[in-house]
Amino acid sequence: MARAQKLQQPADGARAKISVALTVNGVSRTLRVAPWTSLLDALRDHLDLTGTKKGCDHGQCGACTVLVDGRRINSCLTLAVMKDGATITTVEGLAKDGALHPLQQAFIDHDAFQCGYCTPGQICSAAGLIAEGNAKTADEIRELMSGNICRCGAYPNILAAIQQVMAAGGGKP
Repeated sequence: MARAQKLQQPADGARAKISVALTVNGVSRTLRVAPWTSLLDALRDHLDLTGTKKGCDHGQCGACTVLVDGRRINSCLTLAVMKDGATITTVEGLAKDGALHPLQQAFIDHDAFQCGYCTPGQICSAAGLIAEGNAKTADEIRELMSGNICRCGAYPNILAAIQQVMAAGGGKP
């Protein structure tokens, strides 16, 4: 899947950059990033997709959750170069043709946010959770969403939003 990368060291001694090809929210993009650039920083700083949040930068809060090839990951713990050739979906890419994704609408319907900082990661994680198909009960949803922290404590509303979308059979990215 990933293609071989050439590390190019400019003659002027500037730091080397690596070319990374990604499909982000359905658009093919090629970036030139430093080898240590996280996927989170590539999305925010190179593609101006600021919906994905930088919370702890240690993979402990889930604010940076995105979908990579349909699976949820903490983008702060993943180097962009590791995902060369991957398909990335951020919260900005969930809506289709001007219509909110069912999870986005359910979060609104259930007031499943307060400050909103964790919301993009919560929604992407919930989309991955639904696609995985492993959660059937409220307790299983809570357990499988436990990597996403809501400092405001909107957990009951987040759970209700996810359950609504699961019951309707929707939510697959």
